[in-house]
Amino acid sequence: MKNARAIRVIAMVLMSAGGALSAPESSRLRELVAANFPEGNVYIGGTTGYRFLDTQDERILREEFSYITPDNDFKQSLIHPEPGVWKWEIPDSWIKIAERDNQLIRIHGPICPQVSKWAYADERTAEELLTNLREYMTALCKRYDGHPNVRWMDVVNETVNMVPGNGWNGPRPGIAKYENPWPKVGMITNIPPEYAALQDGVPRYIVEAFKIANEHAPNTKQIINQHGSMRDFVWDRIRDLVPYLRKEHGLRVDGIGWQGHILYFKDKEWGMDSANIKYLGELIDWAHENDLDFHCTENNIHDYPEGAEPKDDYAEVYENILSTILSKRKGGVVSWSVWYLRDQEHWRGKGRRLNCLWDEDANPNEAYDRVQNLLMYPPKAD
Repeated sequence: MKNARAIRVIAMVLMSAGGALSAPESSRLRELVAANFPEGNVYIGGTTGYRFLDTQDERILREEFSYITPDNDFKQSLIHPEPGVWKWEIPDSWIKIAERDNQLIRIHGPICPQVSKWAYADERTAEELLTNLREYMTALCKRYDGHPNVRWMDVVNETVNMVPGNGWNGPRPGIAKYENPWPKVGMITNIPPEYAALQDGVPRYIVEAFKIANEHAPNTKQIINQHGSMRDFVWDRIRDLVPYLRKEHGLRVDGIGWQGHILYFKDKEWGMDSANIKYLGELIDWAHENDLDFHCTENNIHDYPEGAEPKDDYAEVYENILSTILSKRKGGVVSWSVWYLRDQEHWRGKGRRLNCLWDEDANPNEAYDRVQNLLMYPPKAD
């Protein structure tokens, strides 16, 4: 029933684009990118899911962005929920939407913690999980590689645990909402000593996922996407993982993605103070020095519970992140994408909110104005 509703919604969207948003005083974001970054090294994107395609979100996405991420609609949990079951209607409809609106797609369909209940189950064996991984990744790559609107694929996502000292993101007992079962496939040990951050081993699933993507999606840019704010223990692993995959396994890695979820409700370390902004710039420099594109893939700001603490200037946080990213455009490809479009209640509840570029009624927030201004008058490139 859920998929049937989604297909009806998408069909309505494809038949009629709906009403337009009230025009801002200046150009749309996608128009500013096309006019001011003709070299093609800057991409500005937005995210929504199929469940929002009959709302103002769909119109915002169409009018403001030439690069889109269809939420979690290409992930294993939707497409291949159990052996022998395939559901392609929703991702196929996104391809048609991208064709209609002249948009590039990031396939956020990686091997990651967001998987089916079948894969979560404790009784799954390494052999079962490896077979499932291979089936899903091979089918996903073959179906969409080479399509002119498909530019990027997040091959693996959230591999490093966010808790210091916990290593790789791994499985948990039971069927949890957030866990990563794929390390059950096994670990590669005896890592060469030059990869200091990987001495506890590398999960085999990461290598397997990139092998499949390299073979079956040669025309798609292949990305490692990671959360964890600007924390050394996270990015030290990624900075060693990329050369390890390239040199030891002969695999192609085209870019790294930082999710950019600013979790102010958790602690200030997850914010973006001057030290973290500096770290971000250095991380982008490292990516470009190593022939990697840099993507801020899922930027949003998660609020404190109401009344718990004075609110930060969210517009300034977005502005500082995007300004830093744009200042690095001379070194290589950079992209910035917002994860969701309109202010909304946080899915965790407890009075939290998600602070976006548009308010609940699709009116631009101050954050939108600052983003628009940065694209009209970009900072000097380093």
